[in-house]
Amino acid sequence: MNGAKAQTRLWLAQRISAFVLAGCVAVHLVGIIAAQQGGLSAAEIISRVGGNVAWAAFYGVFVVAAAVHAPLGLRTVLAEMTPFRGLWVNAIVLLFALAMLVMGGTAVAGLYRLGSVG
Repeated sequence: MNGAKAQTRLWLAQRISAFVLAGCVAVHLVGIIAAQQGGLSAAEIISRVGGNVAWAAFYGVFVVAAAVHAPLGLRTVLAEMTPFRGLWVNAIVLLFALAMLVMGGTAVAGLYRLGSVG
């Protein structure tokens, strides 16, 4: 992707994902603070969040936004700071994005399944 349109789309994708991540991080931090202030144990947190479709969807969006945002930043760093160019940079970044999606999706699915264990 070297054309001006492609670069614009990548730039937009990173900015939009940053916006989504900012909201997700804010909600996540508020949840952590509320849980800590409420004195909730890990088991109590899992019982409230695990098995909840809304929380699974929220964290799924969080994972997708991170899997878009971080690899695009990495793409810029690789292109500027390493001898890798073009297809190599894109291949490395794609593998990184896929790894983030798989690991994040696995974590979200695992937390969701924990809610059904009782």
